[in-house]
Amino acid sequence: MGKEEQFGRQLTAWYAEGHRDLPWRSAPGAYEVWISEIMLQQTRAETVIPYYRRFLALFPDVRALADSDETELLKAWEGLGYYSRARNLRRAAREIEERYGGELPASVAELRRLPGIGDYTAGAIASIAFGVPAPAVDGNFERVWCRYFGIGKVMDPEARKQLARDAEDLVPRDNPGAFANAVMELGATVCLPRSPKCGQCPLAGECSAKAQGDPEALPVKPKKKGQRVELRSQMLVFGRQGVLLCRREERLLQGLFVFPDREGDLTPEQMCEALEEMGVPAAYEEALGPARHVFTHIIWEMRIHAFRALEDVPAPEGALWADAGTLSALPLPSAVRAAKELALTRMSRG
Repeated sequence: MGKEEQFGRQLTAWYAEGHRDLPWRSAPGAYEVWISEIMLQQTRAETVIPYYRRFLALFPDVRALADSDETELLKAWEGLGYYSRARNLRRAAREIEERYGGELPASVAELRRLPGIGDYTAGAIASIAFGVPAPAVDGNFERVWCRYFGIGKVMDPEARKQLARDAEDLVPRDNPGAFANAVMELGATVCLPRSPKCGQCPLAGECSAKAQGDPEALPVKPKKKGQRVELRSQMLVFGRQGVLLCRREERLLQGLFVFPDREGDLTPEQMCEALEEMGVPAAYEEALGPARHVFTHIIWEMRIHAFRALEDVPAPEGALWADAGTLSALPLPSAVRAAKELALTRMSRG
């Protein structure tokens, strides 16, 4: 038995002996696999579980998702981040309704053409839901593969493409879904990026990285670009009708509601001028404190301030006055969670 075949057989045998009881594994229909895989992108399984259950309760099938209201959809996604994933889910659901009668296609090529579905997700859906022998190459696969076979080259985009091509010959034809789940499970629970549990690994006896004595050295990652730090001033404007919220339309936070803010560590006078330009004359009250949020490529260092509206004015276009119930019901990004809690606390005091 070659090392490649042994790799697959040992993994699937290990997986069959026991694994985490994750809700999407108990009913691995194509829709459930799709939703779980999108949620699991850059998010731990333990975090995803309650979101997955709530999401399936709200949108139990492709049609419900295709017909969903964007605000309701984004609220269901609130806290998972990367909101473009949720919008792409709805776009894809509408295409599935129109082109495939509400059923996800089994073909990797057809899955790949749907919004938000890349090579990995297409391979995962095809292999787990439809039994297609397709590779599902994500970070877990990359780490397990590089360590087991001792691949020491930098895992840049070109190397990842080659890895995906090599992986096609590795997938067992008789049980591709179990193999895909086994690699994910090993990477998430045993072959960890830091402090891998080699003593619990079914592949340890043949693992090149373990034999070399430094499994953490693989895979070799390209150097990350530094994250840009952006100072922002958040303005909580309280009026008779509640607190002022604005709906963002730019790509990063599209469709989400935030408090008025401006780039820079502004003075009270500058913030009052910014609010006046919005059509909301306000008086500065106090600084409420700092907050910090880390996006993938940018860090927001925020200063939160309270204002009192001087006039009972209607909300500007694209904005609204929100009472405590509305503030809790609308989708807000995690970046403004601290400001939201401060606003709710102040509103509860009347």
